[in-house]
Amino acid sequence: MSTRYLNPPGVREVGAYTHAVVRPGVPVFLTGQVAWDDTGAVVGVGDAAAQVAQVWRNIRAVLAEAGAGLEDIVKLTTYTTDLAYREAIGRERARHFTPGRFPASTFLVVAGLADPDLLVEIDVVAVVPPERTA
Repeated sequence: MSTRYLNPPGVREVGAYTHAVVRPGVPVFLTGQVAWDDTGAVVGVGDAAAQVAQVWRNIRAVLAEAGAGLEDIVKLTTYTTDLAYREAIGRERARHFTPGRFPASTFLVVAGLADPDLLVEIDVVAVVPPERTA
């Protein structure tokens, strides 16, 4: 069974995400990733674009350790401290996915994150295909 991207009739279709992704395999649940580098320093203090780029570097590294890649992501939950950062977040996310093949997604504006210098956090669920889990 291949990956299916679902945008059913009767539900508003939005080009930036898919309503559901169905894929066989083993789920991998990442802790929300933020703009910390490997020393714990915040990358891009005050710069949402720099922070979201670091978040995606971290996501890629964690997925690789699990034997997965960005193409295995089926669900994203994005938290940001200001709606003004949405464009930078969306621009970076679009770099990693084929149009029409976006993960299911949720976008939230929150009062704060674990560190006051953090502007973005992304929580990921990926599914590793069975042939890569043996």
